[in-house]
Amino acid sequence: MGTIRSYQAVVIGSSAGGLNALKTIFMALDKHFPLPVIIVQHVSPAADNYLATFLNSLEKIRVKEADEKEIPQAGVAYIAPPNYHLLMEHNGSFTLTVEERVNYARPSIDVLFETAAETYGDGLIGIILTGANNDGSVGLKKIKDLGGTAIVQDPDEAESDTMPRAAVEIAKPHHVLTLEEIANFLNSLI
Repeated sequence: MGTIRSYQAVVIGSSAGGLNALKTIFMALDKHFPLPVIIVQHVSPAADNYLATFLNSLEKIRVKEADEKEIPQAGVAYIAPPNYHLLMEHNGSFTLTVEERVNYARPSIDVLFETAAETYGDGLIGIILTGANNDGSVGLKKIKDLGGTAIVQDPDEAESDTMPRAAVEIAKPHHVLTLEEIANFLNSLI
């Protein structure tokens, strides 16, 4: 029996089909989930904060858009605002930038995952969900390389399987799980 790792944060990347995938995970997530959850969902640059409002309405953990220099709190989920990259600083705070798109996206999953990996090291769980490009694969590999736990949604279950398949190929994750299994894994950390 291995020792229970002391996780500090969860990062999730999703794109096409992400709203339904995130809803499925959040509906199953324990209300007392103890870690910050930081999410990049690819959205239109002109999008409003619908995703944060919608996930918050599920009345599970609190969900809000990430703010500049904010330090993520336990049991709160943070969404990258539309048209901003969300980065983690070494002091654990968020930075929002409007630098060039990465993988045709701003916010980019890779940008969040790579900076979060440097901030949290082996205390990070990275999760790639449904999506129609390969954003997040390199970032998930970095999470794994720095000792974090890498999880990918089962591509056969994903609404759009391109992103999970790329993540499986590039990052060689520890786990390939259904949405229900991902939620169960997260709840098992409590």
